[in-house]
Amino acid sequence: MVTIIREATLNDVRDIAALCSQLGYSVKEEAIYLRLKKLLTHKEHAVFIHESSDSAITGWVHILGKTLLELEYAEIGGLVVDKQARRQGIGEQLMMRCQEWAKANDFLEIRLRSGIQREEAHSFYSRIGYQNINQQRLFRLKL
Repeated sequence: MVTIIREATLNDVRDIAALCSQLGYSVKEEAIYLRLKKLLTHKEHAVFIHESSDSAITGWVHILGKTLLELEYAEIGGLVVDKQARRQGIGEQLMMRCQEWAKANDFLEIRLRSGIQREEAHSFYSRIGYQNINQQRLFRLKL
């Protein structure tokens, strides 16, 4: 089966939303549309889609550049592969595309955050060369 990795478009909103639900995020298509529209206008963000030869969208990844005073890196904002298409190399293809993007944008490393409960994802990231460098807590303030 021939597949392609391409940049997301606003026509992908329905499929992106469906895949978000597989991550446990119930997000309305309208919200995805508005967020994706914003992301597509910022060069420090990229969203890549995995599309199979039958035009089915089987995964997406979001990468962004982070420039802080103390350091600079690229970060994976999210990655999901359809449950029916896992263990076929799609996640690795998407992550390789992120590496290309990061290098092209002069980032020297990629970081990602993954919830403690996502053990399958942790195994995947380790298998493709990522190292766990920190344990942390996530704090928020709702506004």
